[in-house]
Amino acid sequence: MASITQPTSAPDIDSAHGTVESTSRKGRMEPLINIVAFAIFALLWAGFAVALVWSQGSLDAAWTWIQSLALPLQIVVWLLFLPVVAGLWVWEASWPVLVRLPIVIVLAAVTLYVFFPKDVLAAR
Repeated sequence: MASITQPTSAPDIDSAHGTVESTSRKGRMEPLINIVAFAIFALLWAGFAVALVWSQGSLDAAWTWIQSLALPLQIVVWLLFLPVVAGLWVWEASWPVLVRLPIVIVLAAVTLYVFFPKDVLAAR
């Protein structure tokens, strides 16, 4: 009687693009993307914190710059940097500082937690 064997690792199929992606390629790129995304948002939030402490006028200027962009560019900036731009929007609101500051801190903490490259640390 002949035995049927299953392949040990089947390629991943990207349903959105209908392409076959090897597990090894996905395994190499995903941690890199996670690290880069975390680094970008960590730098943005660090810059936000520094500006908040030493130069609040910089936050005002950044908000004015975003608002001065053409609408399609504003949409792109909002989509790419949503948590930071939302934090900027909250900070520029006319709410009391005791309301704005905790909201910005929570936005920063949640963003950094979500983007933290947990899989890289788990591999060690």
